Amino acid sequence: MPVSSTETDDRPTTDPVDWGTARRVARTFSGRVPLADSYLHDTLESDFVALTAEAESMVAEFTGLEAPGRARGGVVDRHGWIDANLDSMRRLLLPFVERLGGRVSNTPLAPVGKHAAGGEMGVLLGYMSQRVLGQYDLLVPEEAGVGDVVYYVGPNVLTLEKRFAFRPRDFRRWIAIHELTHRAQFTAVPWMRPYFMSLVERTFDMVEPDPRVLVRAIARAAEALSRGRSPFDEAGLLGLFASDEQRLVLADVQALMSLLEGHGNYVMNALGREHVHGVERMERVLQARREVKGLSGQFQKMIGIEMKLRQYELGESFLDAVVERAGIDAISAAWESPEALPTLDELHEPMRWLDRTSGTSVSVRATRRRR
Repeated sequence: MPVSSTETDDRPTTDPVDWGTARRVARTFSGRVPLADSYLHDTLESDFVALTAEAESMVAEFTGLEAPGRARGGVVDRHGWIDANLDSMRRLLLPFVERLGGRVSNTPLAPVGKHAAGGEMGVLLGYMSQRVLGQYDLLVPEEAGVGDVVYYVGPNVLTLEKRFAFRPRDFRRWIAIHELTHRAQFTAVPWMRPYFMSLVERTFDMVEPDPRVLVRAIARAAEALSRGRSPFDEAGLLGLFASDEQRLVLADVQALMSLLEGHGNYVMNALGREHVHGVERMERVLQARREVKGLSGQFQKMIGIEMKLRQYELGESFLDAVVERAGIDAISAAWESPEALPTLDELHEPMRWLDRTSGTSVSVRATRRRR
């Protein structure tokens, strides 16, 4: 577990976020978990260490994606997950902070803005910490010596196991398969992590502290409401503030994440049917858990989680269509290069992508038998 730097102030003073505020608010919103003292809590660490190694082998055999090195599995509580993600976010924002220099921090309202940004980030992370089961942290820099970390949020795992009477070892194996699939995507495909980071950097490069952005966001929200739609339906709060150019980049991000999430779920469920007892009920429970209604559902739309859930659905339907038409090995064409990735339009029309990539010389082939 990396040591949190959110309490220190050794980063540039131009930071647009008060990280201490973000941490305090996130912990407040993370809620209590009485099951943290459960006798099953003692089995989490040993189970996930073993299951991480087991799932790594399963995923490599099934997908043909041979990740270098060995994954490290670790169990954290909600506060630990919050600290790890705040550190990752701070590293992610550092180039943006350095580019802006003092333009944000030197304004009279900078302190208020920093606290507000910290509060908003804290609410988001606090809410997410109650729902996340596992996470592959691709933002940990290799030079830090703690790369290839897969986090499992112990209290959330225990809560679902108890509520739905899942067999702990099977449920944990199922979660591990999903996270190790994401690790394989980002480490076995050499260009994937740099490409993903380039999309993030392109988005930040186009951000400017311009009051006109707020005016544009308000206009978009009003237009959406006038048509009877939620202004957050398309891409959450970020989509409201994005310029037309940024929205093109966001489309690329959506397409990539839909493919990766859909592939992760496909592998998780396919291997689950072979190696996990009761996987069909687990699938139904997690699907229902995603379909949050009411106030919580509106909050998910606002912060962009609804977009992520649609990524699962779009990616899974794309994978199902590709596999039905051409077999699981056909998806290997997507790992050839960024140009071979399906576009957002092609995710909706999988046959277009198959037609475009049918002549691709595929170097990554699954070693498992065809299903």
